[in-house]
Amino acid sequence: MKSSVYFVNLRARKAKQNKITKIRKLFEKAGFNNVIGKGDLTAVKLHFGELGSDGYINPVFVRQVVDKIKEADANPFLTDSNTLYSGSRSNAVDHVNTAILHGFNYAVVNAPVIVADGLKGENVKEVEIDKKHFKNTRISGVIAGADSMIVMSHFKGHEVAGFGGAIKNLAMGCANPDGKKDQHSIRPSVDIEKCIGCGQCAKVCPQKAITIEDKKSSIDKMRCVGCGECMTVCPVKAIESGGEMEAKIFTEKLTEYAYGAVKGKEGKVGYINFIINVTPDCDCVPWSDAPIVPDIGILASTDPVALDSACYDLVNEAAPLNNTFLKDNEAKGGHQCEDKFKAMRKNTYGEVQLTYGEEIGLGSREYKLINI
Repeated sequence: MKSSVYFVNLRARKAKQNKITKIRKLFEKAGFNNVIGKGDLTAVKLHFGELGSDGYINPVFVRQVVDKIKEADANPFLTDSNTLYSGSRSNAVDHVNTAILHGFNYAVVNAPVIVADGLKGENVKEVEIDKKHFKNTRISGVIAGADSMIVMSHFKGHEVAGFGGAIKNLAMGCANPDGKKDQHSIRPSVDIEKCIGCGQCAKVCPQKAITIEDKKSSIDKMRCVGCGECMTVCPVKAIESGGEMEAKIFTEKLTEYAYGAVKGKEGKVGYINFIINVTPDCDCVPWSDAPIVPDIGILASTDPVALDSACYDLVNEAAPLNNTFLKDNEAKGGHQCEDKFKAMRKNTYGEVQLTYGEEIGLGSREYKLINI
């Protein structure tokens, strides 16, 4: 059976067509009022963006969802989990400060920011899922304890997962650092011929697993936790993920964690994806590259697999923009744009999020796109 995915484009010629109005309408049409119960403590799951990034969802857009939750007589709060890698969100104090600097303060969003896994990632609950890779998942305690949840995701590329949408937001974003380690099965390797010995990878490694030897990077696989930050910062792309099987296993693990994040909340979760500013990288990096396609629209559903499938298809159908990371990789490798995410990073298998997500019962790949 096809899942309903509701879509609004970004055209506007009068006040009633602005994005604020469209987000509120999406909330209603997607049936999110049925997701939220009176008195619920409702998590609004977000990514607040790393300092230096500007691709995260506009706080003014988030405010519309918060207000709709309050109209349903529930109690919303904004939340995300601490990061595995070093940066501006690796503990709750830095995380909240970053959120405020990016505009997620009470005056703007009308709700508090609560870091889901505590001060240093210690607030966690084991959720049994009994899947191929995991019997249990480690889900951040505040998210596990929430009565209902609205997941707001910026749809974009990702260095290891291929693309990041609702499933990725659930998986990594709802896990504490140990849960993130569970998922990161990929241990990168260095192409010595490409490596220029700049040391950028060693500087950002949270485990101090990278050293510079004979002007080349060397990774201690025993210390590496597979966070992928070194791959992100390497200026010459000399650090690569594992092979096809390893990458697919990583993506399956990620999808199982998404399943764990919503287990026990059946019928109590809604999802909104923003196909706006579709950058090549996750919002975890401290920059935002040029978008690879024009802005497309905003989508909502109660099915995360159907929602991500629709976004994946819409991005792949869109005309690519010039002077982007996508165009750079097309020029070097001769890749075509049937799968823009694969064209950017050939060793990623983002589509596994969709096929495996359907296989384990997270949602359906079949969807009906409803324009409103």
